[in-house]
Amino acid sequence: MQSDTLAGAAITFDGVGKSFDAKGGSVMALEGVDLAVAPGSITGIIGRSGAGKSTLLRMVNGLERPTTGKVMVGGRDVGTAKGARLREIRREVGMIFQHFNLLASRTVRGNVALPMEIAGVPAAEIRRRTGDLIARVGLEALADRYPAELSGGQKQRVGIARALATGPKVLLSDEATSALDPETTQTVLRLLAEINRDLGLTILMITHEMAVLRDIASHVAVIEGGRIVEQGETYDIFTAPAHPTTRSFLSGVTGVTLPRFLADRLTAERPGGPSREVIRITFLGERATDPLLAEMSAALGVEVNILAGAIEEVGARPFGNLLISVPAERGAEARAYLESHQQRTEVLGYVG
Repeated sequence: MQSDTLAGAAITFDGVGKSFDAKGGSVMALEGVDLAVAPGSITGIIGRSGAGKSTLLRMVNGLERPTTGKVMVGGRDVGTAKGARLREIRREVGMIFQHFNLLASRTVRGNVALPMEIAGVPAAEIRRRTGDLIARVGLEALADRYPAELSGGQKQRVGIARALATGPKVLLSDEATSALDPETTQTVLRLLAEINRDLGLTILMITHEMAVLRDIASHVAVIEGGRIVEQGETYDIFTAPAHPTTRSFLSGVTGVTLPRFLADRLTAERPGGPSREVIRITFLGERATDPLLAEMSAALGVEVNILAGAIEEVGARPFGNLLISVPAERGAEARAYLESHQQRTEVLGYVG
């Protein structure tokens, strides 16, 4: 990775590899990982189970150490840090967990206070800061409740408050919403977005849900087989995925599919006789909601049949997919018109 990319990053993975001993030899969990996480960003790492994303996350606070390469937090090498220096780094890296990891014997107040007690913070400061954090996550009325008395979303809010207790600069999220229902997930994501905005925290999160990244992440890295196979700004990844793994993750989030009766008739080659070209249009940016097809039909006199479509937002920017068909002999002309208006097109095939 280029040094100018590393400069100023809150977290950097520079040529990181990680192997584990296994029966008959060693297993590579990560290999050649290069990733720079910008300060103040929300970066999501997505991958299937076993892809290496949890191992990657655990390297940021030194719970795992790289076999090769370097993991840097705020310019400090986590992999070589020991003793007081490692404890200092860990105080600047908060972590929230999928299954909350709260102490059942402690109240909400007690769970949030625990990291400060361990760090030796004065009692008066602990009381003040604990109250502030509980208020930030909206649990003032539940401060003296125990985890068994809380819902899943409330437990995760306690986990977030606890992760903020030592005043970290980086917040790690380990599948923090995967155990929650959709409505509660949205509530937790809004809270994380607020924390990112208000405190300027850098958030690095792992997930297997592309919809989570669509709703909150500024940047995305896709991991497969221990390697980063694609990375970039969330909008760019969603609108133009380059790797098959990324496209697979996106298929259930942004993809629109042909009706079955048309998909069964679709051919890769244009058949003889009258036929129609099936085109996927990716609508981007400000023109995503414009009546572009109506304009094209009027300008070219092309008959357009809309087959399926959806428009949504990625990071508050509009993005849509639309499947259409046009007479095959006018397909190239229609695509040229759309592309001249900054839209992406893809020929899916032909129907007779």
